[in-house]
Amino acid sequence: MAGDPVDGDPVDGGPVTGGDLAARQAELVAALVAGGPLPAGFAPAPVEAARRALLRKRAGDVARHWPLLAAGLGDAWAATFAGWAAGRPTSGSLRDGWDLARALRDRGTLPPLGAEELAAREAASRYDGRTAPRPRRLPAVARAGGAVAAQLAGRVRLLRPAPR
Repeated sequence: MAGDPVDGDPVDGGPVTGGDLAARQAELVAALVAGGPLPAGFAPAPVEAARRALLRKRAGDVARHWPLLAAGLGDAWAATFAGWAAGRPTSGSLRDGWDLARALRDRGTLPPLGAEELAAREAASRYDGRTAPRPRRLPAVARAGGAVAAQLAGRVRLLRPAPR
């Protein structure tokens, strides 16, 4: 940004060292993607505009990995995702979608298409919410929002669709 300090420029009467610059960059990143406070010396409006743009980009990335969840939410997708993701740093598009789908399931607001997609993912892979999903080796059955999916020999079948 114009007017932002660069390594060696004076800030608050002294030069910016590499460590100071790294700390300021970390504060800015936290404000943009993790709901952190606005760092000193930055105008709120441009930072807020950049934060909203990053949330829209992130929502698009998640929708590419979770198309049924996004389609099930329809016009509410962007607002639902932004409300959920606003204070959370990303864990990657696949995991963000998985975490959002589980949060919606727990609140009872998961749409039927999202329930079917979540059930299929849960049948195919193990995901504990902290580490990357791992493919299941043994047969598995998963349920979400009334949908039931089964995985056998690496193939996932939807046994019962979610009630509409």
